Amino acid sequence: MTVTFEDIKIAHEAIKAFTIRTPTVRAARLSVHLGIDLYLKLENLQYTNAFKARGALNKLLTLDAAQRKAGVIACSAGNHAQGVAYHAQNLGIPATIVMPNGTPFNKIQKTQDFGARVILFGRQFDESVDETLRLAGEQALTFIHPFDDPAVVAGQGTLGLELMEQKPGLDALVVPIGGGGLMAGVATAVKAINPQIEVIGAQADSYAAVKQRIEGHSYTPGRGTLAEGIAVKEPSEANVTIIRKLVSRIHVATEREIEEAIFDLLSDEKLVAEGAAGAGLAVIKNHLDYFRGKKTCLILCGGNVDSRLLSTLIMRGMVREGRITRLRFEIDDTPGQLADISRIIGESGANVIEVIHQRMMQTVSLKQAELDVVIEARDSAHVREIADTLRNKGFIVHTMNELS
Repeated sequence: MTVTFEDIKIAHEAIKAFTIRTPTVRAARLSVHLGIDLYLKLENLQYTNAFKARGALNKLLTLDAAQRKAGVIACSAGNHAQGVAYHAQNLGIPATIVMPNGTPFNKIQKTQDFGARVILFGRQFDESVDETLRLAGEQALTFIHPFDDPAVVAGQGTLGLELMEQKPGLDALVVPIGGGGLMAGVATAVKAINPQIEVIGAQADSYAAVKQRIEGHSYTPGRGTLAEGIAVKEPSEANVTIIRKLVSRIHVATEREIEEAIFDLLSDEKLVAEGAAGAGLAVIKNHLDYFRGKKTCLILCGGNVDSRLLSTLIMRGMVREGRITRLRFEIDDTPGQLADISRIIGESGANVIEVIHQRMMQTVSLKQAELDVVIEARDSAHVREIADTLRNKGFIVHTMNELS
């Protein structure tokens, strides 16, 4: 069954009092840095910090009294789980969420915080889905599919309707694609309002199922991706049919590109974005000539990213930019060397954040030592200035990228 613009308008009226009309803002710094006119639809500010809450609510509102009393069930380890749990709790509907074993505890806890019963089953997602369907039949629960359901797709499409009211003059829209529910709904909405708008899909290259299916290629999913929200092996055929009709092109992004894009959103726009949104920005960065001169919007579809992962990602981003660098010294093993090095680095305007001084595990002579000093600088040019200053003072120093 296909989804129509009328379905989306009905869904919009049904859910608008219970969802956030998320803002669409100009990405001021990214626009300057990339040389394009870029806007962001901030679904990371939606309830449960992702667009999934829209479709989940619209589906829940279609249930009759008996279905509500019996309860609902979903299979998800992420945004769909929290969206279903949140709105089911508000509507007084019992909710069960099946998650694979190994799901991070914080995701389990967040889902339970919204009153859902969480069942851990299976090592793989497919095993969890099979158990979900078994429980649905056994306990007469209504299964809420994350993307292969017209009511869910229509709910996601309300995002596109809002966007066209906020920024009617857009030329291009970039939407992440996993199972295709978000793209099918949004593309239906925006193309009905503005047939001239170009809709572009973004996928992780390890999970490019929709792109490969449309292009007629065989497809083998990868093992893992930062963009776990769009890591879907089997997209909905109904959604693919809509995408084939309405979407201009689909591009993919590598894991490194997605990581860098998440860092860009945090560094330039102070926005926490999950991997799926990072894939969208990565696609834009990879095709700047295409987007130059076009008023472009990215659906920043969610902001649920593990805090430990985000911390590591930030540090790696600072290393890439040269703001954190390891300097390796070959020094005489005599007193005062570290004090002199620290003083020179400080006078140069950088901070010393870690020192590793060791004598045993090294390749220099017995009366010398290797000293690793991790510094925080302004950028890579600043690091080069500091290293040159140290060399002029007689120190033998290497930046670690010189050694790689």
